[in-house]
Amino acid sequence: MESKLKVILLKHTPDPEETVAMAAKLCYSPSDIESLKEKIEARDQKAFVQKLANMGHMSPIEHASFTFVAEGISRACSHQLVRHRLASFSQQSQRYVSEETGFDYVIPPTIKGDRELERYFEDFMSKAQQAYNHMVKKLNEKGVKGEAANQDARFVLPNACETKIMISMNARELLHFFRQRCCNRAQWEIRAMAIEMLKLVKGIAPTIFSKAGPGCLKGTCPEGEYSCGKIEEVREYFKRI
Repeated sequence: MESKLKVILLKHTPDPEETVAMAAKLCYSPSDIESLKEKIEARDQKAFVQKLANMGHMSPIEHASFTFVAEGISRACSHQLVRHRLASFSQQSQRYVSEETGFDYVIPPTIKGDRELERYFEDFMSKAQQAYNHMVKKLNEKGVKGEAANQDARFVLPNACETKIMISMNARELLHFFRQRCCNRAQWEIRAMAIEMLKLVKGIAPTIFSKAGPGCLKGTCPEGEYSCGKIEEVREYFKRI
């Protein structure tokens, strides 16, 4: 019953790197918008966008935004995700969506494949399902139905319960997100999701995200004494993405 991670890039700013160039050049150009737009569209903006990044002039990068849908992640993962407050989220509701027909769940890789642990885990999920269904049934008998029953019965559902979520971030926040969540020390599930997101945006805005990834790609490990100790291995991995 283990779910598979699936990340889709649903929408994004058209020509994001041209948009970023427009935002940056607007600050310093006396030209009107139409003239500026024509000049930018007529030239490759790769070198200019790279210059912005190298200078640390990041505010124009905020004008490019990306919207993803992630499926097959756990509630434990989504709880971490929504801590990124400079983003927008829409998550499948356990109040309006009943889990009576059976909730899907995510099994951690340290448990998956261990016969004893996996059996214990799945048994607990089965008991949680039984408890949920029992709560809904009894609440219905008391006249508490629909979302009113769901919202109270869901208290017995585990963090492993699968969820779906829509995520919108601007490019600057995505760069921060990748620095934090592509790190080897990030929790395995959100790290896997972040890497999939990075692969998708690199195909759309390769210059903006050319050096995106964990903090150690640009210098020493920001984790200090908690470093994974695999900087060169990590750098080689992200070169191939």
